[in-house]
Amino acid sequence: MPALSPASSSSSPSPSSPLSREPVVAALRAAGCVFAEDEAELLLSAARTPTELAALVERRVAGLPLELVVGWAGFCGLRIAVEPGVFVPRRRTEFLVTQALAQAPDASVVVDLCCGSGAVGAALADRLGPVELHAADIDPAAVRCARRNVAAAGGRVHTGDLFRALPGELRGRVDILTANVPYVPTGEIALLPAEARDHEPQAALDGGADGLDVLRRVAAEAPRWLAPGGCVLTETGEHQAPAAVDAFARAGLATRLAVCEESDAHVVIGVR
Repeated sequence: MPALSPASSSSSPSPSSPLSREPVVAALRAAGCVFAEDEAELLLSAARTPTELAALVERRVAGLPLELVVGWAGFCGLRIAVEPGVFVPRRRTEFLVTQALAQAPDASVVVDLCCGSGAVGAALADRLGPVELHAADIDPAAVRCARRNVAAAGGRVHTGDLFRALPGELRGRVDILTANVPYVPTGEIALLPAEARDHEPQAALDGGADGLDVLRRVAAEAPRWLAPGGCVLTETGEHQAPAAVDAFARAGLATRLAVCEESDAHVVIGVR
């Protein structure tokens, strides 16, 4: 996401301005938005009146992530609804989706743990066709948001801590289990871009001392929920990848690491 520097809201177009691209681009550039032209197009398409446009630009200039300003994020060709206080899906996580589809192209039962907005589950259901889709998150705000995004696929969203949230009937039946766990080490939270640090819930970012606390919990319990041949996938950081692979292997899973250098994505895949 583009970085922002402080800027006065006086750079925003006035409520009486026409829906013109140039002043919007200028205001975004002044705020330090790297992709000002692209962002301007999105803001213009979201606004119905000059007054609405001025309000949207003012919020963006003040540092609110673009996705929260317009109310959605693009992910795997879908528009995923996002709300304040909910983790915004990253484009690099699309690699996790492609790896899950490659591993289990005929999956019929899909679980999206740590689902946030429900983007991963929604994308998998969109590509797989009719599936039994479950998602879960510990944050009630995320659960509300995810329900909007998986409704079209008939998905069910549960509130609770990891596997405790899931119906017991899923044990031993899951073909694809994704868990986009928090994996930022606690001591590095302060180093994140302001858009993440100031506008996303810390619980969706903080992975503990080495960033792998939640990942280890997922790895330890996943085999009991997977169907024979089922897979569990999680995203991690480059420097954490060896330890993450080891956690999956210790759980008795056949494990490999998939890397996409273009998007700087590292996905650990374990198969029962």
